[in-house]
Amino acid sequence: MLKIGLTGGIGSGKSSVAALLRERGFVVVDADRIARDVLQPGSDALKEVAAAFGDDLVDASGALNRKLLAQRAFVSEEQTQKLNSITHPAIRKESSRQFDAAEAEGARVAVYDMPLLVELGLHRQMDFTVVVDVNEEERVRRLVQLRGLSEADARSRIARQIDDDDRLAAADYVIDNNGPLSELAPQVDALVDYVERELLQHQR
Repeated sequence: MLKIGLTGGIGSGKSSVAALLRERGFVVVDADRIARDVLQPGSDALKEVAAAFGDDLVDASGALNRKLLAQRAFVSEEQTQKLNSITHPAIRKESSRQFDAAEAEGARVAVYDMPLLVELGLHRQMDFTVVVDVNEEERVRRLVQLRGLSEADARSRIARQIDDDDRLAAADYVIDNNGPLSELAPQVDALVDYVERELLQHQR
C-alpha cells in the first residue's frame, strides 16, 4: 500500500484537498479528526489535558471546551508542546491502527492528512509527501474571514508552525492553493494521475 503524507500550514486548504482525494476513492487517515476523537469524554487523554490545563476545561457532561483549551494551549510554544506531549502518542497509535486496517482491507493508497507531518518528522515514514502551499497573507485572510479568528491570533498560529520554506523542502509534490476553489480540483486530479504512476513504480 502506498502511503501519502498530506500537509500544509493552517489556513492552506489542506482539508479541502483531503476531501477531494476521498471523493476520488482514496482512504484518508485524518489526524485532526483523530485528535478530536482522542479527547472524547472519559478518555485518558482528556483527563491528562484537564490535569495540565485546568479542570474547568471539562463541562458537567464531561465534554471538552475546545475554545478554552485553545486559548490556554496556544499562547506559547511551551504550552503547545505540553498539549502535544499528551495528545500525539494517542494520535499516532490510532493513526497506525487505521493504516493497518486500510491495508488489511486491500487499499492501494492511504493518505495521511496531518498538519504537523514535517514538524514531527513523519514525512519520512511516507512514500512521498504532498504540501498544500498558500502565501501567508492569503492564509491570514481565510482564517479571519472563514474561521472567525482575529488577525493577531491568525498570525500567531502561523508563526508557531514550521516555516513555509522548510515545509516545502520536504515536499515531493506541491499543490498551489492561492487561487479560488475552482482551481483546486484540477490540481487534485493531476495529483491522482501522479499517484497512479507512482503506484506502477511501487509495484515493480
